Amino acid sequence: MDYRVIDWKRYPRRAHFEYFNSMADPYAGVTAEVDITRFLMACRGAETPFFLSFLYCAGRAANAVPELRQRILDGRPVEFASCDTSHTVLRPDGAYSYCRLNCMQAFGDYLPTAQALQEEAKTHGDLDDGEDALSLLFISTLPWVRYTGLRQPAPSPADSNPRITWGKYAAEGGRTVMPVTLLVNHALVDGVHMGAFFSALENEMECFVEEQASAQGKRAGG
Repeated sequence: MDYRVIDWKRYPRRAHFEYFNSMADPYAGVTAEVDITRFLMACRGAETPFFLSFLYCAGRAANAVPELRQRILDGRPVEFASCDTSHTVLRPDGAYSYCRLNCMQAFGDYLPTAQALQEEAKTHGDLDDGEDALSLLFISTLPWVRYTGLRQPAPSPADSNPRITWGKYAAEGGRTVMPVTLLVNHALVDGVHMGAFFSALENEMECFVEEQASAQGKRAGG
């Protein structure tokens, strides 16, 4: 695991860390309605799977916020250089498995690998994230429900892996919107950092739109 130990003496959130880390339930969560209109159109135009495409953007957005790469190890904060995602994959028997992906590569490299690993997880996957699970971003989806709030399960004692979930998208007022939920350990992450994630998510979706438009233009031009 590639991480650095945060300098405790210079850590500006020492008091906040100790305060929230002492709580039985240190989690903070927010659900926001995200405009995915242009992103969804780009997915359809490029014929890329919506779920894996959005997961790619969400994983990159989380990695863009240093606090979402921070974890608690031996009672102190550490920061990973990058974090893979681990998402739930529905199996034919109705249960689910975990699938680990690297979102910090070019989308053209990411997608075929992601599709292959996801198919493998449907038949050969399990709930084991491996010894380096501390670095992961936990991802799940509830595509059957356009929810406005979500209570996510979390372990006791508390862990420090961020959890990102999204629900069913729907048309509204000429836009397509979708609920996205972020759950974090407040010992490491404050509201300003959660806001930074949603801003980064908007940016990643826009970059995706532009990249797909550019790729389609090159194909059309021969």
